[in-house]
Amino acid sequence: MAELTDIEGYISRVALGDRQAFASLYDETSAKLFGVALRVLNDRAEAEECTQEVYIRIWKAAGRYQQNGLSPMTWLITIARNRAIDRLRARKSGSSGLDEAGEIPDAGPGPEALAIASSERGRIMMCMSELPDERAEAIRRVYLDGETYNELATHFDVPLNTMRTWLRRGLQKLKECLTR
Repeated sequence: MAELTDIEGYISRVALGDRQAFASLYDETSAKLFGVALRVLNDRAEAEECTQEVYIRIWKAAGRYQQNGLSPMTWLITIARNRAIDRLRARKSGSSGLDEAGEIPDAGPGPEALAIASSERGRIMMCMSELPDERAEAIRRVYLDGETYNELATHFDVPLNTMRTWLRRGLQKLKECLTR
């Protein structure tokens, strides 16, 4: 694993058009950035495409990176997270109704699958309603909206470890409720 100073060096060299530095940066950071995209998008193929787009952006934006004593991974993760959220929003808005090949996409699950999903969704919603409002909201925001623990802690004005505890205990209560 590369040191943070190595990653900063790669970014600086990428800004100068160094393809070898770009390859090294990719080797050292792609697994983490793919993980960020996958967590937000919850779709492996889309996360792979997103990660490719992220590295194109990194190639183009490397000259704007400023070494400021903070982790360069924060900068890279922010690019990945923002791109994944952009894709998620585009997916939710349903852009054109056509897939990339210009064909009408598959209509989706059949009536039986929809009925099962609706029943499961109802059970989950019932269990979520048993949680305190702010904890249920935190779980929705982290697992459905892709927010980070730090963002949630800031939003709810609680320490980071408290947020982690809220999420862990909330998920335990959901699991208990769903197994009743």
